[in-house]
Amino acid sequence: MKIEKKLLDKSIVELVIEEDAKAIARERKHVMEHLKQNADIKWFRKWTAPESVIVKKYGEEQINHMVIDHAIDHIYQDALRKEGLVPVAQAEVVEIISELPLKFKIHVEILPEAKVDEKYKKIKLKKTIIEVKDSEVTEALKSIQDRFTKHETVTDNKYEIKLWDKVTIDTTWYDTDWKVLEQTSMQDYPLVIGSKMLVPGFEDGIIGKKAGDELSLDITFPKDYHNADFAGKKTVFKVSIKNIETAVKPEFTPEFIKQLRWKELDLEWFKNLIKEEIKETKEMNARIDEEHKLIDELLKVTTLDLWDKILLNQINKVFDEIKENLTKDNLKMVDYLESLKLSEEEYKEKNVKPIATKRLQWELILHKLMELEDIKVEDDEMQKEIETIMARFGSEDVVTRLKELYIPGNKYYEELRQRTAYRKLIDSFFE
Repeated sequence: MKIEKKLLDKSIVELVIEEDAKAIARERKHVMEHLKQNADIKWFRKWTAPESVIVKKYGEEQINHMVIDHAIDHIYQDALRKEGLVPVAQAEVVEIISELPLKFKIHVEILPEAKVDEKYKKIKLKKTIIEVKDSEVTEALKSIQDRFTKHETVTDNKYEIKLWDKVTIDTTWYDTDWKVLEQTSMQDYPLVIGSKMLVPGFEDGIIGKKAGDELSLDITFPKDYHNADFAGKKTVFKVSIKNIETAVKPEFTPEFIKQLRWKELDLEWFKNLIKEEIKETKEMNARIDEEHKLIDELLKVTTLDLWDKILLNQINKVFDEIKENLTKDNLKMVDYLESLKLSEEEYKEKNVKPIATKRLQWELILHKLMELEDIKVEDDEMQKEIETIMARFGSEDVVTRLKELYIPGNKYYEELRQRTAYRKLIDSFFE
């Protein structure tokens, strides 16, 4: 293979690639094998039709076009690897100069190259020490209980309202002259005692009362209350308690735990699992902080020119991600921008560009360091990584699907290998 390279501008490289007749003959063989396997020809089973029949069906001209297309796709990929070029997108075939030997011209949009000084080898940062307190585990268990707490109607008319009970009330608010305050009457209003949904003091005044009670509560609104019409105002709440539902919190039985994590565990083992999950979350957050510190250090020893076009592409990519996340929360980007009093362009410049710039810098520097350090992930390391992923799941169905997903050589396996390699590289800077 002969390659002539020319830099058209700082982001476009022109390659003129020439391949000999032997290589084209190999490409023709691949195309013919593909046609034999997939061609539907009367009287012939798959793979049995002779080449003359295949040529008669498709025509020499069409087969030749297929060979050229197939050859260009393979040859230009090899050329990029030989020249060490990382394309941003599919290369553009500008001209087919000759077919035999095959000679063609392509334009490739490439990534900028990060030039990293050897001083990067001296960078060493302290790894964050992660600890999980018992109080954090207790709080996590309480959060789970709160999420799965149910309320059951109380039938005992002597039952007194307690914290976390749910009550149904009618209420009207008055000023000190017993004049009804506008838009304050509420009928069949559901209220969980302790939720702090209403003005401070209201829920405290209901604790200890019973279903059917009628009461008046003297409430003075805080001076910093969010509604200026009520801030510092003295009021009287007339309240009628219509119904009480007591909170029934779930117990951490093995059956309940299995619903949560697919594993039948007792409470102590579940606490250990929760502790590990909290630790993983903390480690993930710490890792993000560590990576930010690392890139700041690497930027000090890196020369990098972010071209306008590729930075714009990254800005638009980050913007689309933000828009997608807003959509998941049932929000529209146009409404979000309105709340910030920013146009789309102002938002991109002020909020998105710094994120996109940092992300692009990080990707380019990591790519260069991977090349310099030649990080490898061996098969035994991959097996440990896959086992770690599988250990997080108690469902046999999920584990089975993961085993089918991570097969050596396939897309998911190689993507995991690449992520693991990047993690090894980053970890090498910490001690």
